[in-house]
Amino acid sequence: MDAELRTDVVVRPVRDVDAVALGQVHATCWHETYDHVISKAALEKISPRRLAELWTHWAVQGPEFKMSAALVDGEIVGFVGSGPARDKDAPRNRELYFIYLLDAYHGRGIGQKLFDAAVEDGEPLYLWVAEDNPRAHRFYERNGFALDGASHTEPFLGETLTEVRFVR
Repeated sequence: MDAELRTDVVVRPVRDVDAVALGQVHATCWHETYDHVISKAALEKISPRRLAELWTHWAVQGPEFKMSAALVDGEIVGFVGSGPARDKDAPRNRELYFIYLLDAYHGRGIGQKLFDAAVEDGEPLYLWVAEDNPRAHRFYERNGFALDGASHTEPFLGETLTEVRFVR
């Protein structure tokens, strides 16, 4: 889609009926985001159906969880989720779990709208992001986050992914 075309962008809470579309977008975003750090064979293991099952669960979380989807002209193109901290040594009480946006929609302000839907203005929180994801690092720095020196290596699709922690 051409960036100059006018599009209708809506960011709204995730609904259980969004699960299939979210699973597909989630799988596509993983391919687009991690194709330079995870093998093609590992990425081929991604199941949009399995991710849709996860979204069915995530869509009905309690009010302390904020899960939103971005729609352009009625189609889901990205999503975000935040909630209570999951780490034992969490530096903040809340965590930004994920924010993904299809590559075709980067640079249009949609990522910022997603972020704003999941995070209160100035809210202290933390997040983990792939170490080798400079675009995401710049986005979080613009939103007041800084690396705190923590990192870990996580299993990811049968391989490993090193993540670094940002805090604000």
